[in-house]
Amino acid sequence: MKMINKIIPYLLLLCLAIALGACRKNDNVDTTDVIFTISQSGYSVTYNNTTADAKSYAWAFGDGGTSTDKNPTHVYKAKGKFVASLSATLNNGRVLSGSTIINVSKSSPIKLNDNTLADWDTISNQVTPTAALGGVVKEAKFDYDSQNVYIYMEIQTTVAAGNIFDFYLDTDNDSTTGFITGTIPGGGYDYLLEGPLLSTPNGLVQLQHTGAQNAFSFTPLSIAEYYTLGTVQQSNGIVKFEMALSRGKIGGLTGKALRFGIIVSDAGYNELGYMPGQNQPGITLNINQ
Repeated sequence: MKMINKIIPYLLLLCLAIALGACRKNDNVDTTDVIFTISQSGYSVTYNNTTADAKSYAWAFGDGGTSTDKNPTHVYKAKGKFVASLSATLNNGRVLSGSTIINVSKSSPIKLNDNTLADWDTISNQVTPTAALGGVVKEAKFDYDSQNVYIYMEIQTTVAAGNIFDFYLDTDNDSTTGFITGTIPGGGYDYLLEGPLLSTPNGLVQLQHTGAQNAFSFTPLSIAEYYTLGTVQQSNGIVKFEMALSRGKIGGLTGKALRFGIIVSDAGYNELGYMPGQNQPGITLNINQ
């Protein structure tokens, strides 16, 4: 028993030494990987680098751009897939590398649920028709992203007037397909969105052209949620509003360009206004980014 009592303290000291040694070893685990995360808004990508024990950094963003910052922000010039890589030099001289794939697509600042039209102030793609050609239509702006085509309009009217809107869409930007109309020349309009947009919830009906190009022949489609009406403001006889067309629910809007024109009529279908202008060629919007 005396011998066991003498041995136990030594065993306790030995265990304590082993435990302390294990702790010291864990505190000096080598860095074996570069670690970074990304946050992305459209073409702009911010890299958050948390690689341990590094003294310098060499970034390659996959489009020819480089940086030596620890946490760089890079703005890509076009959509696409890019391989971004980081080479980090550690304090002990070792160089570690890692990479990730960045998917870049165009974004838009337009928000339809923010109860304001101020976000359109940054959009430069604007059309202002000559008064005689535009009629009640005073101004329009356009933007897009990978999900939607956005439209902003200013019209001399009231919401209660119940104006009928006709959106003629040449979704494949091909004048050899779709309806040919003299009011909006230059396109073959594959789809027509028609109805009392402002005064009636879900008032627009989507129709697809059928038959000969010179025949006003459109078939109604039963596709839900193909457009969204955003903020509507009315003041001093002018109505301002924004809307979005869903690129995934209107055939052809996944393409590279959209040609279109807009006619505004009264409740009796008497034409009052035009965008870009009466008898003017339709607007071509590049949507390939």
